Amino acid sequence: MPITVLLAGDRELERQAIRRILQAHAEIELVGEATNFPQATQMSNDLKPQVIIADLHMPDEARVSPIEVVTLLNAGASQLLVISIWEDEEANVLSNNFGAYTLLDKNDLGRALVPAILAKAAELRARSAGNS
Repeated sequence: MPITVLLAGDRELERQAIRRILQAHAEIELVGEATNFPQATQMSNDLKPQVIIADLHMPDEARVSPIEVVTLLNAGASQLLVISIWEDEEANVLSNNFGAYTLLDKNDLGRALVPAILAKAAELRARSAGNS
């Protein structure tokens, strides 16, 4: 069974590139795409993805706080993977505040995105098997 993924990013070209990367792997199912945090929240509640890929610096007109993002993730039991053009101290702090399990550089997604998702999938399967 493939791991389900929701993609949240405001730039269409970036979403297209990420979509192509994900669709090349049968073990990953892209279940939806959101263009802002409120839409991602709604789609997460509706679709219950296992992983949410979110652009850390996506404009946020609704002023979603890290606490709201963590609440969203806890409600849907999703894991957050954030992407950013910057991997500096600020990005790391924001990533940690959002409760992300990893922060990936957008310039490295072709190499790093799928392994990061598949590693999380393996961890979730092992956790699920341990609870059975």
